[in-house]
Amino acid sequence: MRALYKIVSYKMIHALKAKTAMVGLVLLAGLLQASEPVLPAKVQPLLLGEARWTEGFWAERFELCRTQMVPAMERLMTGTNYTQFFRNFEIAAGLAEGRSRGASFNDGDFYKWVEGASATLAVTNDPVLVASLDHIIEVIGKAQRPDGYLNTPTLIKMRTDTNAAPFSDRGNFEMYNLGHLFTAACLEHQVTGNTNLLAIAIKAADFLDRSFSNATPETARSPVCPSHYMGLVDLYRTTHEPRYLALAKKLFALRSEVKDGGDDNQDRIPFSQQTTAAGQAVRANYLYAGAADLYLVTGDPTFWKPLLPIWTNVVTKKMYITGGCGALFDGASPDGARDQKSIAKVHQSYGRDYQLPNVTAHNETCANIGNAIWNWRMFLATGEARYMDVVELELYNAVLAGGSLDGTNFFYTNPLRVTEPLPTELRWTRQRVPFVGSFCCPPNLVRTLAESSEYAYAKSPQTIWVNLYGGSTLTTELDGETVRLVQTTEYPWNGRVRIQVITAGPAAFALKLRIPGWAEGVVARVNGKRVNEPIQSESYLEVTRHWQAGDVVELDFPMVPKLMESNPLVEETLGQVAIQRGPVVYCLESADLPAGTKISDVALLVPAHLIAKFERQLLGGITAIQGKVRVRAADPSSNGRLYHELKSPVGKTVAARFVPYSVWGNRGAGEMTVWLPIWEH
Repeated sequence: MRALYKIVSYKMIHALKAKTAMVGLVLLAGLLQASEPVLPAKVQPLLLGEARWTEGFWAERFELCRTQMVPAMERLMTGTNYTQFFRNFEIAAGLAEGRSRGASFNDGDFYKWVEGASATLAVTNDPVLVASLDHIIEVIGKAQRPDGYLNTPTLIKMRTDTNAAPFSDRGNFEMYNLGHLFTAACLEHQVTGNTNLLAIAIKAADFLDRSFSNATPETARSPVCPSHYMGLVDLYRTTHEPRYLALAKKLFALRSEVKDGGDDNQDRIPFSQQTTAAGQAVRANYLYAGAADLYLVTGDPTFWKPLLPIWTNVVTKKMYITGGCGALFDGASPDGARDQKSIAKVHQSYGRDYQLPNVTAHNETCANIGNAIWNWRMFLATGEARYMDVVELELYNAVLAGGSLDGTNFFYTNPLRVTEPLPTELRWTRQRVPFVGSFCCPPNLVRTLAESSEYAYAKSPQTIWVNLYGGSTLTTELDGETVRLVQTTEYPWNGRVRIQVITAGPAAFALKLRIPGWAEGVVARVNGKRVNEPIQSESYLEVTRHWQAGDVVELDFPMVPKLMESNPLVEETLGQVAIQRGPVVYCLESADLPAGTKISDVALLVPAHLIAKFERQLLGGITAIQGKVRVRAADPSSNGRLYHELKSPVGKTVAARFVPYSVWGNRGAGEMTVWLPIWEH
């Protein structure tokens, strides 16, 4: 997700180890030089902080993240009320007594919070947060073993259990934890210029490299939830130490040699033979993002080739209209195999093609975020708008739905329909809560919102790419010249976008403006003059000129509510429609229906005369959609039976209000649906 261009010689770091810690860090900081490595990518990301949200939709969400989510989550994760995150580091460091508590992936989730908190410092250098991070990083360093190993559950267990050893169980999430350490350390260094956490990450990566120097498939059985491919690539980009890239490539190759793998962990068959998304959706999307990252720094087509059919499989057969990923709580794979002994359980998983249930949809928030970071890398490799379309869809819908409007409560799963009662008992709540036992999604959401401005723009030679629309500024170097842009818009509530050039060099360059796949009838103007060339949806409109300060580009995206239908092979939504306006998918909540109305008795009246209206006092200020629905009267003859005779439908027409899916569930418990049957009149 991030561009990490500051580099330091690996040998210099180790030469400094002979110095005192303070002197060494000072010298190390002085040796860091900015550099842009040559990558086989069509588009380059910006450094964090070059693009900033200034007003409107994303600025409000960033501020919520900075002022509410980051401090609230720090209190939770440094406390011990629910479980332990930071306390485990204190115990491992010998600064506190006790045992390790919590999930084996708690270290990695704490690193996500560190990453997100660090990202906010790129915009607001909060001295209180800086001091807190400095203390946290100091304790993490004290917890690390002298040889570089760092995983608190194992470190604490090794004190009393002589059989405990690093990397003895792939289910311990050690690679996941280290991967997030590497990424957090690289970003924290990029933002602050400090090297403390980066030095910890380098020391851990060196231990990892030594541990797997002579690895076999048996000794390096594919770990679960592979964040370490992205983390090692981040570390390689930051330090330019080739061993880290070589290690990432080695570990990736070994996963294809595992003999007892399964689809749940995407290692049943070699990666090169995979053509469909399968198994645990977070693990899958992290794997695909890691493969894309490796392609970006190597250009090796063996990393890229499987990604194209897998991506097509996801977006055409396995992704919800909201961008949600991983339809199943539990399933089996390979599904329907002739050899039944080969079938294994999968969980939190991609299902079969077109298997997209609504009430029982899993759609873990982390999987939805994983889909966004995977598609971001696919865009960087190709410059194709279709990948940014998925990023936008995710961010406005399935990702944002993971958190409440007050920033303190969270979803682990994201269904598209909620009924009362549920048809079956489900292990995750249908209401946002401050904590769940698997607390991976909330800090993932924090880092995503904190870093969201990174997605807004990108660049390539003689080109600035405008990917997301929102009130923002861009200040970056393009071909040796400073370019500064200011974007003003009320997107996604309003489709008018204005981009003004504040500073530009003498050379001509292109603005590439993303035209989303949902957009029709887009109008573009430069300094008031209409662009007459055809504007295609799911593409980039290129405007090249010698830009002058004061030049203005305007876009007008018609924001018309549309009725969407699914492929007829999606049985759960056959004969039903959903409402989408721009990038925002809408839903109907029982709070916007007459009291006592059941979602199952409601049908959308068509032709649908839908009216969009911005309501400042509703759910933090949203554009809601007004329409009419038909409410069917209850049929007492059904009496809860599985099947019964269809009676002449009796009912009434009532007004209904549809709200963005991302804000559902913020008005208390109630029913909700994205899809509705239609009632023609």
